[in-house]
Amino acid sequence: MIDFASCLTEYAVQVSETSCSAYSNSSCISPNSNSTPSIQNAVTCIYRIVPSTQKQMLVTLTWCKNSLFQGLNVFFGKDPSSSIKLNTNSRFFRKLKGSKSIEFDGCKIELFWDLSAARYLTGPEPVDGYYVFITVDSELGLILGDMAEEATTGKKIQTSKKMAKFSLITRQEHYSGNTLYSTKAQFSETGTSHDISIRCGGGGGGGDEGFKYPALSVSIDKKMAIQVKRLQWNFRGNQTIFLDGLVIDLMWDVHDWFYNPGSGCGVFMFRTRSGFDNSRLWLEEKMTHNNDQDKLDQFSLMIYACKNIL
Repeated sequence: MIDFASCLTEYAVQVSETSCSAYSNSSCISPNSNSTPSIQNAVTCIYRIVPSTQKQMLVTLTWCKNSLFQGLNVFFGKDPSSSIKLNTNSRFFRKLKGSKSIEFDGCKIELFWDLSAARYLTGPEPVDGYYVFITVDSELGLILGDMAEEATTGKKIQTSKKMAKFSLITRQEHYSGNTLYSTKAQFSETGTSHDISIRCGGGGGGGDEGFKYPALSVSIDKKMAIQVKRLQWNFRGNQTIFLDGLVIDLMWDVHDWFYNPGSGCGVFMFRTRSGFDNSRLWLEEKMTHNNDQDKLDQFSLMIYACKNIL
């Protein structure tokens, strides 16, 4: 008898459309562009906070970095007026430590942050030396950073003893550069963090054939998860993998790399699901804002890959 995991990984579901949009400015995959990883310039995380009142709230945090700006943007629900923007690299306007409060949906929301000692690697998101946390009507909600526990338990910031439930439901990472992308992902609260590598380039056919027919390969913890040959024909598709006891749909769409280089980008998506979920795989907005509890309990990682002109 074939077990459940084997059944799922043996038969892949092909998808034919995507609702994602971004930009790109390259027309081909360079066979020599895989030696240096692409640069991560934005990370957007959507969290679900459930206070003791059981009135859930979506919070979106975007870390971004470019030649002129580096900072954090936070907004609540779908209301643009609830946005709080922090510029961390401006000489005159930056505020690396502080707090701000707003009223949203009948609740008093307070944002506390300290990025004065934050340490960054190549991306816009700090790796340590910082805290960011949110309270909803004085109830602790979202807590991020290695210094958050010290800040919330100290006397400097007064909060109630109540602690809201929160979970990460969507993470989007934007890259620019070549066709090698590396990141980490934890697909469940109890799971481990995995190294993910996405490489696009020569198909390995030998001689000019390997460069004539580019291929896509995805590795998890340095082990090959999928390989797609002749990518210019199989530019959009889906493969199911089994990891940490979870069923994960791995989807890709690199159509615009080949056929719309002036305004498109490659999109890669990892999404957990429960059993045989036959919902349309690319409807990210429906997934993150649907009121159905099962949909909100899922997790997705979106990678937007914008290639530069070489």
